[in-house]
Amino acid sequence: MNLPELFAERAGDYRAGMHHCTEAELPAVLAGLLAGASRVVLPAGIAEPWLTRLTVPTLPDGTVQLTAGALDEAGLSVLTGCAVAIAETGTIVLDAGPGQGRRLLTLVPDHHVCVVRDEQIVADVPGMISALPDPTRPLTMISGPSATSDIELNRVEGVHGPRRLDIVCVHP
Repeated sequence: MNLPELFAERAGDYRAGMHHCTEAELPAVLAGLLAGASRVVLPAGIAEPWLTRLTVPTLPDGTVQLTAGALDEAGLSVLTGCAVAIAETGTIVLDAGPGQGRRLLTLVPDHHVCVVRDEQIVADVPGMISALPDPTRPLTMISGPSATSDIELNRVEGVHGPRRLDIVCVHP
């Protein structure tokens, strides 16, 4: 199994929605995933071509004061890229670089859509450290939607982060 296949399998095991497309198909896939959102939060540096098919209002970070309360709006989604993805664990890694946003943007909205390119996928955690453009940046590592279990082991999603995580894998 190659790294993109392993990543998709492992991330899917964590209940992340997995979607696959080419670069040309990406705007339409994103538009479909975000069609039900009330608004889409966009971090600084997001790739403009990704947005060409969106039909919902967007909210660029920095244009208004996006506090935790504002980001908790019903129906709000966030669209990001990632720094690296780890195949072995099905984890996306954000380092607050361009197109990834600050930590608050990715942990408060109920729906997070993250774009991962095949060349960003590494085998394991040591490979992730080597692949980071700046390993001194603070990292957010996400493996599936937020989930916890209560005392009776009933799974509850969305307590500590997005209830829904969709990962779009872009293949050459």
